Amino acid sequence: MRFGEQLQSSMLREYHPYYIAYDDLKKALKTDYVTPPTPDTPKPARREWNEEDERNFVALLERELEKVFLFQKRKSEEIVESIQASELDVQDVVGRLDENTSNRLQNARPEDRPSDEDFLMLEQILSEIIADVHDLAKFTQLNYTGFQKIIKKHDKQTQWYLKPVFAARLNAKPFFKDNYDAFVVKLSKLYDLVRTRGNPVKGDASAGGTQQNFVRQTTKYWVHRDNITELKLVILKHLPVLVFNASKEFEEKDTAISSIYYDNPETWELYEGRLKKTEGAEAIRLRWYGGMESDQIFLERKTHREDWTGEKSVKARFSLKEKHVNAFLSGQYTVEQAFEKMRKEGKKSPAEIDDLAQLAREIQYRVITRHLVPVVRTFYHRTAFQLPGDARVRISLDTELTMIREDNLDGRRRAGSNWRRMDIGVDYPFPQLPPEDIDRFPYAVLEVKLQTQAGQEPPQWIRDLTASHLVEAVPKFSKFIHGTATLFPSRINLLPFWYPQMDVDIRKPVTQQYGIHRPLASTTLSANDDDSDDDETPDSDRAPNGFPHSTSNEHLLFTETNGNELDIEERIAAQPLPGDEDYPLYDSDDESLYPDELEEARRVGGAYYYKQLAKYYLRKTKQRGIAVLQGTRRSLKRFQAPPGKRIFVPVRVEPKVYFAAERTFLSWLEFSIILGGIAATLLNFGLDYISLASAWAFTILAAMALVYSLVLYLWRVDKIRKRRDVKRVYYERWGPTVLSAGLVTVVLINFGLRLKAGGFMAAPGLRQPGNGRGDEL
Repeated sequence: MRFGEQLQSSMLREYHPYYIAYDDLKKALKTDYVTPPTPDTPKPARREWNEEDERNFVALLERELEKVFLFQKRKSEEIVESIQASELDVQDVVGRLDENTSNRLQNARPEDRPSDEDFLMLEQILSEIIADVHDLAKFTQLNYTGFQKIIKKHDKQTQWYLKPVFAARLNAKPFFKDNYDAFVVKLSKLYDLVRTRGNPVKGDASAGGTQQNFVRQTTKYWVHRDNITELKLVILKHLPVLVFNASKEFEEKDTAISSIYYDNPETWELYEGRLKKTEGAEAIRLRWYGGMESDQIFLERKTHREDWTGEKSVKARFSLKEKHVNAFLSGQYTVEQAFEKMRKEGKKSPAEIDDLAQLAREIQYRVITRHLVPVVRTFYHRTAFQLPGDARVRISLDTELTMIREDNLDGRRRAGSNWRRMDIGVDYPFPQLPPEDIDRFPYAVLEVKLQTQAGQEPPQWIRDLTASHLVEAVPKFSKFIHGTATLFPSRINLLPFWYPQMDVDIRKPVTQQYGIHRPLASTTLSANDDDSDDDETPDSDRAPNGFPHSTSNEHLLFTETNGNELDIEERIAAQPLPGDEDYPLYDSDDESLYPDELEEARRVGGAYYYKQLAKYYLRKTKQRGIAVLQGTRRSLKRFQAPPGKRIFVPVRVEPKVYFAAERTFLSWLEFSIILGGIAATLLNFGLDYISLASAWAFTILAAMALVYSLVLYLWRVDKIRKRRDVKRVYYERWGPTVLSAGLVTVVLINFGLRLKAGGFMAAPGLRQPGNGRGDEL
């Protein structure tokens, strides 16, 4: 879809006057014709772009920026006020509930106790605020894209480069930099209180953070930036945001997580081990939370275990003071010194301390003996959703993911002799770094971590979430693997399987019944609303989630709105042309697809108008055909690795695969022995040339089967060991066919020769009676 059409179809009624006037800005880029168009000269030359045109356009652009900025600022302030008012209401209702529960009011009247209707009303009010946050985030995203598009179009058409100058104006009025995480954290706390009727789950908020060894089933997804805020708002309705320090005011740096991954840059053994998922493959990293001033550094080791071993992949870690990290990694600071204070404090049992000390010895030994050095840093902001003290369901969303080089391979002293580089902190997007040192990942990464019993299904809302248009599944995605492959293109030749997908747009058609919806009007909001039932949709016409069924866009056009969406006429006018996509894929820069030129041609009239009209429909038909072909080609596309590189496709190999290959070889061997036995029998007991020829034929066939099976077995074992995804490893079509045909051929030839020689009764040692010489058997 063209961006102009997407902008029109996405507008909300309340926000309509405050969107960027994209069409007006596009018209302002066109200068007047030198002479009026006529049927003879339907497209005369336009006047060149001059300084006055530039001033007028910049003034119009400034007015649009001011309009969007002020509206976004006002709406953001309104949301803050709404959250504060709702917080007081929630505290009042929950406070009354606590007073009745603790029997502080000896003569409490029933009307003083909060009812379910009170909580339902609060839940609906909070849902309205959540919808407001969602709408404002979409408003911001669309307008920011609009300014980027129009600036790019201006520079391309006029050759007057405005982008560098206007970037400073955008930074002066940064409507697009508003962080909605603070809203999410506040709304999550309030919604959890209301959803649980004032009884939120209690527990240690750091559950999982202080665990030394924990096992989870994890699935990973990519999330497009357009969907990040909506995804957070969807999740907070089911799980609260995990806050480690509820008494502290939210700060963005509190959600920052940085990790330094170690490897041997000569062999890249840790990278390849994690990529190939070999049994026992390790990843060693140092991690801290928050800013660079954090003094607690976690040394972690992730170990991959194959399923057939009966064990699960595990992450183990221990903490160390930042001032001791360099000495510990070099071996100067011993394990006994590291845990001496812990043993004296006695907060952990001797067995737990011994386990941690053993882990520390193994990490220190590997770093020293394998010559491991820092290679990649990953940075991101994490929003975690989890019930405190309950790790059965944990969802984390990592945004602003960035990979940064930490090595000294090209002569640049990034980390030097230190365990991490010190010229950067948590100041995303790290503008001080050169392009070759940094890779800013284009998507957010969603991790769904479940601890469920055998055979137990995940909650329905998680299944709906992972099947929705908001996420794209990328199994086994690794930040360490991706960062290493991206930042060291001349040193890494084996690439992860998701690497070619980086150029594919992961956005999908919007699931109409899934996402953030503004709640329908309810009688609980107003006791004087007597007409609420008249506008209700019958229960039979509702989907299971409470929203009206939608069978087509036409049905949605004439459905009554809730007052914040475009009315019928506005929605009809905003509908894209038939055949266009219904989701915002507006990456094309080709925005001049004839509507303006058609209007000009209509004014000219005559054959020129009909010619332009035919061109317009021909081009639309061509675009639809190309879209269909691209969709088909994408489904059939086979990614090719860059020159000199290989794409590693993960292949799961269990011990039974080796045993199956061995059993297959033994079956071939048995077949060869049987053929050899037949050949030996004919050779020893046959006296004529037919038996001799058949014996040689069976011997050659047996030898061929034996050699073929041996070569095939060795080849299969090698491919299995290397985890190569080769079809013939598991399927062999020609070998059994050729050998079976050879066996049938030999048998038929033997029968044919016997018949030609006078039948089977003429075999040596058998005499036919009546030969005139009186010979007997």
